[in-house]
Amino acid sequence: MNAPFDPSQLRSGKFAIGQPVSRKEDPVLLQGRGRYTDDLNRPGQLYGVIVRSRVAHGVINAIHTQDAAAMQGVRAVILAADLDAAGIGNMPAASGKHRDGSATPRPPQRPLATDRVRYVGEPVALVVADTVKQARDAAEAVFVDIDPLPAVTTASEAAAPGAPLLHDSAPGNLCLDFHFGPTEEVTAAFERAAHITRLSLRNNRIVVCPMEPRSAIGDFDAETDRYVLRLGCQGVFGQRALISGILGVPREKVHVLTGNVGGSFGMKASAYPEYICLLHAARRLGRPVKWTDERSDSFMSDSHGRDHEMVAELALDARGRFLAVRVTGYGNLGAWLSNATVIPPTMNTVKNIIGVYATPLIQVSTQCLFTNTTPVGAYRGAGRPEGNYYMERLVETAARETGMDPIALRRLNHIRPEQMPYSAPSGMVYDGGEFTAILDQALEAADWDGYAARQAETRARGKVRGRGIGHYLEVTADAGAEMGGIRFEEDGAVTIITGTLDYGQGHASPFAQVLSDRLGVPFEKVKLLQGDSDELLAGGGTGGSRSMMQSGGAIVEASDLVIERGKKAAAFVLEAAEVDIEFADGRFSIAGTDRGIGIMELAATLRAAPALPDDVPATLDVSHVFKGVPSAFPNGCHVAEIELDPETGVVEIVRYSSVNDFGVLINPMLVAGQAHGGIAQGAGQALMERVAYDETGQLITGSYMDYALPRASDFPNLGFQSHPVPARTNPLGAKGCGEAGCAGSLPAVMNAVVDALSAFGITHIDMPATPHRIWQAIQEARA
Repeated sequence: MNAPFDPSQLRSGKFAIGQPVSRKEDPVLLQGRGRYTDDLNRPGQLYGVIVRSRVAHGVINAIHTQDAAAMQGVRAVILAADLDAAGIGNMPAASGKHRDGSATPRPPQRPLATDRVRYVGEPVALVVADTVKQARDAAEAVFVDIDPLPAVTTASEAAAPGAPLLHDSAPGNLCLDFHFGPTEEVTAAFERAAHITRLSLRNNRIVVCPMEPRSAIGDFDAETDRYVLRLGCQGVFGQRALISGILGVPREKVHVLTGNVGGSFGMKASAYPEYICLLHAARRLGRPVKWTDERSDSFMSDSHGRDHEMVAELALDARGRFLAVRVTGYGNLGAWLSNATVIPPTMNTVKNIIGVYATPLIQVSTQCLFTNTTPVGAYRGAGRPEGNYYMERLVETAARETGMDPIALRRLNHIRPEQMPYSAPSGMVYDGGEFTAILDQALEAADWDGYAARQAETRARGKVRGRGIGHYLEVTADAGAEMGGIRFEEDGAVTIITGTLDYGQGHASPFAQVLSDRLGVPFEKVKLLQGDSDELLAGGGTGGSRSMMQSGGAIVEASDLVIERGKKAAAFVLEAAEVDIEFADGRFSIAGTDRGIGIMELAATLRAAPALPDDVPATLDVSHVFKGVPSAFPNGCHVAEIELDPETGVVEIVRYSSVNDFGVLINPMLVAGQAHGGIAQGAGQALMERVAYDETGQLITGSYMDYALPRASDFPNLGFQSHPVPARTNPLGAKGCGEAGCAGSLPAVMNAVVDALSAFGITHIDMPATPHRIWQAIQEARA
């Protein structure tokens, strides 16, 4: 196991761990000097436009390209047959096992559709031309002759007998029949329960909507026989593995480069068909090919998020203690597996469902199904917010049904500090947490006792006020190896090389704070290199709230190796025995003397030395692979207050506060920013965001005219407080914070909405709680 966090090792100072240091990249980005993929242009580049299916399900009779190919500036129209002839493989599809142990289907997906199309927006062809306009005009001239077939867009409908079948290899459209938990024990717990709360919950489908649409430039170097792909992604090391596997070439034959990335939230982690088409076209034409998605196309082509239909049940004994929780339902995967994931409605629900509560038994049974919709992939939290949402809605509803105070019910069922480490029925082992203390601090921050006066004031204005709690715990991703490289540059800079990737998180400053803390190098001298696959020995990318634990841990271990090398080098330079060399505050010194040398001076001395003995390091540089750390358990309590206008159904969030345990905060300012972003995305899903398809599979929320996103004006001041309990499983004591905002806000906002609606006798409403849905529910309740 990695060395646990030791608070005595922390240094003080302006850039030390725990200080709210500004983001290093902000001056560049705010002045418009960032370099996103669409800002890049390669010499002699051509431009690509994707032809997409306008039909959700159908048989391709023919693809007529003659007119397009003859248009001015057109260099190629690439179809599936061209990729087949080049030996390009299928898009990746994860394998698994059904509950009965049989293998799950893996329908073969080609980068371009062959005999059938299975969702609106599926790539059918790539048109390459001298200019974007020429490529776009030619793409419109490509005619795809399709005989439509019946379509199915929801998972429950896809599971019904006689539903349209997407893949012959997946009877009943079933991709995965998942089951976790001891069925007999869970059934027995429900049979002896004094009370059972049951809710049907819809986890609405989301369009990811990063600020930067996907963009890529494919190139091929004939001299080195290497593909070069420039794109925005979540980790170049993993992207290289995916791309090389599809192309059928060794990994060293693919070079992936990523600059600035304008958001992803999980969506840009995977390889997409467009990238394969671009690389093939670049090789075939001998010139780079650039493609940037249109926003309207991205609504169809980027993987979506969420989309689960679940029945959640909570069994309680006569005192109100939780006996078991059971979740049964469906997960919608979309049409293909390559950009989809089965994890959110299955194992991530298992891991996150009990949250902060001592719940002895879990059962999760999910059928993951193919539908004629855009593939559904990871979206901020990827099952973590869902698990907490299910549990918190159950807890609040159980309190209402049994007449118990919801705060008392939570306290009664909290996992207590003295129970740590706590072995959860999910198989997770919580290493620490002070859940009751966090709840109490959150109630104080929210002025819980002053609510009645605010409620009366709202009522006097003809509106209804509601309040809700989101008491969450999420399990961060457990990850494998991560690179921790440290390089002392000729210009005096120190470069951190690691395989996570910043797509808006602000890695440069907190990583530099860790390095400065460990080695005493000047903060302003530290640079960060993440986006070049040729520089990496390993890299798990960014996702699952693990970057600081992974890259931070890698930096800590690499720093220790730098110190080891430095002691050998300093002993030579200072003409002393290595055992007498000490290191502190960025300086190597001879014990008991005032003789020493700073780490930056030592690096420069080694670089300038004409010759060194064999046993003296020629450089302080380190290329290290960190083995990784287990999951951490960030947690907290969010409290939302909303006002609801019963005449219009409009909801306004009027107060919001949160208390969070993210372990050691490397940079509190950035942690608060991450929490704010997650809160906004959770509230957006709760109140306004929803992907909708019609009965033929046409996307009817295909632009911002029909798909609502939250704005800054939709939120009050978002209160943020910390109650840190350092993690014991990583050397920095960090717990991860990137997705927790969603896990808290989703239940907090929805519990507040339901609390307000309870004035009309309404006990549940599904997300999104739009004005129309709320107004309609009130009218039905009044009828």
